Amino acid sequence: MTSVGKDSLKTQRTLAVGNRNYEYFSLPVAEQKLGDISRLPISLKILLENILRLEDGRAYTVEHAQAIAGWPKKRTSTQEVAFRPARILMQDFTGVPAIVDLAAMRDGIVRLGGKPETINPLVPVDLVIDHSVTVDFYARNDALFKNVDVEFVRNDERYAFLRWGQHAFDNFRVVPPGTGICHQVNLEYLAQVVWTSDAGGRSFACPDTLFGTDSHTTMINCLGVLGWGVEALRRKRPC
Repeated sequence: MTSVGKDSLKTQRTLAVGNRNYEYFSLPVAEQKLGDISRLPISLKILLENILRLEDGRAYTVEHAQAIAGWPKKRTSTQEVAFRPARILMQDFTGVPAIVDLAAMRDGIVRLGGKPETINPLVPVDLVIDHSVTVDFYARNDALFKNVDVEFVRNDERYAFLRWGQHAFDNFRVVPPGTGICHQVNLEYLAQVVWTSDAGGRSFACPDTLFGTDSHTTMINCLGVLGWGVEALRRKRPC
Protein backbone atom coordinates (compact mmCIF):
# COMPACT_ATOMS: atom_id res chain seq x y z
CA MET A 1 0.00 0.00 0.00
CA THR A 2 1.33 3.43 -0.92
CA SER A 3 1.05 6.16 1.66
CA VAL A 4 0.62 9.83 0.82
CA GLY A 5 3.74 11.44 2.27
CA LYS A 6 4.54 15.01 3.32
CA ASP A 7 6.57 15.71 0.15
CA SER A 8 8.72 18.40 1.77
CA LEU A 9 10.98 18.55 -1.30
CA LYS A 10 7.98 18.99 -3.64
CA THR A 11 8.96 16.14 -5.94
CA GLN A 12 5.48 14.74 -6.59
CA ARG A 13 4.44 14.90 -10.23
CA THR A 14 1.62 13.57 -12.43
CA LEU A 15 1.99 11.17 -15.34
CA ALA A 16 -0.88 10.75 -17.81
CA VAL A 17 -1.23 7.22 -19.21
CA GLY A 18 -4.17 6.86 -21.55
CA ASN A 19 -7.19 8.12 -19.69
CA ARG A 20 -5.64 7.71 -16.21
CA ASN A 21 -3.33 9.91 -14.18
CA TYR A 22 -0.65 8.49 -11.89
CA GLU A 23 1.23 10.35 -9.19
CA TYR A 24 4.94 9.65 -8.90
CA PHE A 25 7.97 11.12 -7.13
CA SER A 26 10.56 12.54 -9.51
CA LEU A 27 14.26 11.91 -8.91
CA PRO A 28 15.32 14.67 -11.39
CA VAL A 29 13.29 17.14 -9.31
CA ALA A 30 14.81 15.74 -6.11
CA GLU A 31 18.26 16.27 -7.61
CA GLN A 32 17.60 20.01 -7.71
CA LYS A 33 17.20 19.94 -3.93
CA LEU A 34 19.65 17.19 -2.93
CA GLY A 35 22.51 17.69 -5.39
CA ASP A 36 23.85 15.40 -8.10
CA ILE A 37 22.50 11.86 -7.75
CA SER A 38 23.32 10.68 -11.27
CA ARG A 39 26.16 8.45 -9.94
CA LEU A 40 24.00 6.70 -7.38
CA PRO A 41 23.61 2.95 -7.97
CA ILE A 42 20.15 2.06 -9.25
CA SER A 43 19.38 0.25 -5.99
CA LEU A 44 20.02 3.43 -3.99
CA LYS A 45 17.92 5.49 -6.39
CA ILE A 46 15.04 3.11 -5.66
CA LEU A 47 15.63 3.54 -1.91
CA LEU A 48 15.64 7.31 -2.40
CA GLU A 49 12.32 7.20 -4.23
CA ASN A 50 10.93 5.13 -1.36
CA ILE A 51 11.92 7.81 1.15
CA LEU A 52 10.48 10.63 -0.98
CA ARG A 53 7.17 8.81 -1.44
CA LEU A 54 6.68 7.71 2.15
CA GLU A 55 8.10 10.75 3.97
CA ASP A 56 6.31 11.12 7.28
CA GLY A 57 8.84 13.09 9.33
CA ARG A 58 9.52 10.09 11.59
CA ALA A 59 10.54 6.81 9.91
CA TYR A 60 11.04 8.46 6.52
CA THR A 61 12.64 11.90 6.59
CA VAL A 62 14.40 14.43 4.40
CA GLU A 63 17.56 13.67 6.38
CA HIS A 64 17.36 10.07 5.21
CA ALA A 65 17.03 11.26 1.62
CA GLN A 66 20.06 13.50 2.09
CA ALA A 67 22.08 10.59 3.49
CA ILE A 68 21.33 8.49 0.41
CA ALA A 69 22.11 11.37 -1.93
CA GLY A 70 25.44 11.88 -0.18
CA TRP A 71 26.56 8.27 -0.53
CA PRO A 72 28.80 8.83 -3.64
CA LYS A 73 31.14 11.15 -1.70
CA LYS A 74 32.63 8.31 0.38
CA ARG A 75 30.98 5.25 -1.19
CA THR A 76 29.87 4.29 2.30
CA SER A 77 27.44 5.43 5.00
CA THR A 78 26.57 4.63 8.60
CA GLN A 79 23.09 6.14 8.29
CA GLU A 80 20.25 3.63 8.58
CA VAL A 81 17.23 4.34 6.40
CA ALA A 82 13.76 2.83 6.52
CA PHE A 83 12.42 0.86 3.58
CA ARG A 84 8.92 -0.42 2.82
CA PRO A 85 8.74 -2.83 -0.12
CA ALA A 86 5.80 -2.81 -2.51
CA ARG A 87 5.07 -6.46 -1.74
CA ILE A 88 6.16 -9.62 0.11
CA LEU A 89 6.86 -13.02 -1.44
CA MET A 90 6.47 -16.18 0.67
CA GLN A 91 6.59 -19.89 0.05
CA ASP A 92 4.45 -22.23 2.11
CA PHE A 93 7.39 -23.39 4.25
CA THR A 94 7.60 -19.99 5.96
CA GLY A 95 4.25 -18.52 4.95
CA VAL A 96 2.00 -20.86 6.91
CA PRO A 97 3.44 -19.81 10.33
CA ALA A 98 2.98 -16.16 9.35
CA ILE A 99 -0.73 -16.70 8.64
CA VAL A 100 -1.04 -18.63 11.92
CA ASP A 101 0.42 -15.59 13.69
CA LEU A 102 -2.07 -13.25 11.99
CA ALA A 103 -4.95 -15.55 12.92
CA ALA A 104 -3.73 -15.63 16.54
CA MET A 105 -3.54 -11.82 16.54
CA ARG A 106 -7.16 -11.69 15.39
CA ASP A 107 -8.19 -13.98 18.24
CA GLY A 108 -6.28 -11.77 20.65
CA ILE A 109 -7.86 -8.53 19.49
CA VAL A 110 -11.33 -10.10 19.77
CA ARG A 111 -10.60 -11.00 23.42
CA LEU A 112 -9.62 -7.36 23.96
CA GLY A 113 -12.89 -6.17 22.48
CA GLY A 114 -11.47 -5.03 19.16
CA LYS A 115 -12.40 -5.77 15.55
CA PRO A 116 -10.60 -8.74 13.99
CA GLU A 117 -10.81 -7.32 10.47
CA THR A 118 -8.33 -4.59 11.45
CA ILE A 119 -5.52 -7.20 11.50
CA ASN A 120 -4.13 -7.53 7.96
CA PRO A 121 -0.76 -7.43 6.20
CA LEU A 122 0.29 -3.80 5.65
CA VAL A 123 1.63 -4.52 2.16
CA PRO A 124 0.42 -7.10 -0.40
CA VAL A 125 1.63 -10.64 0.29
CA ASP A 126 1.80 -13.49 -2.22
CA LEU A 127 2.24 -16.99 -0.82
CA VAL A 128 3.28 -19.62 -3.37
CA ILE A 129 2.62 -23.24 -2.43
CA ASP A 130 5.66 -25.03 -3.84
CA HIS A 131 7.30 -27.19 -1.15
CA SER A 132 4.89 -30.10 -0.83
CA VAL A 133 5.39 -32.23 -3.97
CA THR A 134 6.42 -35.87 -3.55
CA VAL A 135 7.02 -37.95 -6.69
CA ASP A 136 4.78 -41.01 -6.39
CA PHE A 137 4.12 -41.36 -10.12
CA TYR A 138 6.63 -41.01 -12.94
CA ALA A 139 7.37 -42.16 -16.53
CA ARG A 140 3.73 -41.79 -17.51
CA ASN A 141 1.78 -39.04 -19.29
CA ASP A 142 -0.50 -38.29 -16.34
CA ALA A 143 2.25 -38.29 -13.69
CA LEU A 144 1.99 -34.54 -12.97
CA PHE A 145 -1.78 -34.63 -12.47
CA LYS A 146 -1.72 -37.75 -10.29
CA ASN A 147 1.09 -36.34 -8.11
CA VAL A 148 -0.86 -33.09 -7.63
CA ASP A 149 -3.99 -35.08 -6.70
CA VAL A 150 -2.06 -36.97 -4.02
CA GLU A 151 -0.53 -33.71 -2.81
CA PHE A 152 -3.99 -32.21 -2.17
CA VAL A 153 -5.04 -35.29 -0.18
CA ARG A 154 -1.89 -35.25 1.97
CA ASN A 155 -2.04 -31.52 2.67
CA ASP A 156 -5.80 -31.03 2.79
CA GLU A 157 -5.92 -29.38 6.23
CA ARG A 158 -3.04 -27.01 5.52
CA TYR A 159 -4.39 -25.99 2.12
CA ALA A 160 -7.86 -25.42 3.59
CA PHE A 161 -6.29 -23.11 6.18
CA LEU A 162 -4.45 -21.13 3.51
CA ARG A 163 -7.63 -20.85 1.46
CA TRP A 164 -9.39 -19.47 4.54
CA GLY A 165 -6.57 -16.97 4.99
CA GLN A 166 -6.88 -15.74 1.42
CA HIS A 167 -10.53 -14.89 1.97
CA ALA A 168 -10.14 -13.66 5.54
CA PHE A 169 -7.24 -11.22 5.12
CA ASP A 170 -6.80 -8.18 2.92
CA ASN A 171 -3.53 -7.91 0.97
CA PHE A 172 -3.02 -11.68 0.94
CA ARG A 173 -3.10 -14.03 -2.06
CA VAL A 174 -2.28 -17.73 -2.39
CA VAL A 175 -0.81 -19.22 -5.57
CA PRO A 176 -2.13 -22.83 -5.67
CA PRO A 177 -0.06 -26.04 -5.90
CA GLY A 178 1.13 -27.18 -9.31
CA THR A 179 1.79 -23.64 -10.60
CA GLY A 180 5.58 -23.72 -10.14
CA ILE A 181 8.28 -22.84 -7.62
CA CYS A 182 7.93 -19.46 -5.95
CA HIS A 183 10.84 -17.83 -7.82
CA GLN A 184 9.57 -18.96 -11.21
CA VAL A 185 6.09 -17.66 -10.35
CA ASN A 186 7.61 -14.42 -9.08
CA LEU A 187 9.53 -13.87 -12.33
CA GLU A 188 6.77 -14.91 -14.73
CA TYR A 189 3.57 -13.75 -13.05
CA LEU A 190 3.97 -11.60 -9.95
CA ALA A 191 6.65 -9.07 -10.91
CA GLN A 192 5.22 -5.83 -12.29
CA VAL A 193 8.43 -3.75 -12.65
CA VAL A 194 6.24 -0.67 -12.09
CA TRP A 195 3.92 -1.05 -9.09
CA THR A 196 0.66 0.85 -8.92
CA SER A 197 -1.70 1.37 -5.99
CA ASP A 198 -4.33 3.78 -4.73
CA ALA A 199 -4.17 6.05 -1.68
CA GLY A 200 -6.04 9.18 -0.69
CA GLY A 201 -8.28 8.94 -3.77
CA ARG A 202 -5.29 9.04 -6.15
CA SER A 203 -3.33 6.44 -8.12
CA PHE A 204 0.42 6.16 -7.54
CA ALA A 205 3.17 4.54 -9.58
CA CYS A 206 6.49 3.45 -8.09
CA PRO A 207 9.22 0.84 -8.62
CA ASP A 208 8.23 -2.74 -7.90
CA THR A 209 10.21 -3.94 -4.86
CA LEU A 210 9.91 -6.89 -2.53
CA PHE A 211 11.17 -8.90 0.39
CA GLY A 212 11.10 -12.66 -0.11
CA THR A 213 11.49 -15.42 2.47
CA ASP A 214 14.24 -17.16 0.51
CA SER A 215 17.76 -16.16 -0.49
CA HIS A 216 16.96 -16.82 -4.17
CA THR A 217 14.56 -13.86 -4.23
CA THR A 218 17.38 -11.80 -5.78
CA MET A 219 16.75 -13.61 -9.08
CA ILE A 220 14.11 -10.93 -9.63
CA ASN A 221 16.83 -8.30 -10.02
CA CYS A 222 17.33 -9.52 -13.60
CA LEU A 223 14.04 -7.78 -14.45
CA GLY A 224 15.07 -4.53 -12.79
CA VAL A 225 12.95 -5.30 -9.72
CA LEU A 226 14.77 -4.70 -6.44
CA GLY A 227 14.35 -7.75 -4.23
CA TRP A 228 15.91 -8.85 -0.95
CA GLY A 229 15.88 -12.49 0.10
CA VAL A 230 15.66 -13.49 3.75
CA GLU A 231 17.11 -16.99 4.03
CA ALA A 232 14.80 -19.54 5.61
CA LEU A 233 16.22 -21.54 8.51
CA ARG A 234 17.69 -24.78 7.26
CA ARG A 235 20.38 -27.30 8.08
CA LYS A 236 23.79 -26.08 6.95
CA ARG A 237 25.42 -28.47 4.52
CA PRO A 238 29.12 -28.48 3.55
CA CYS A 239 29.93 -27.20 0.05
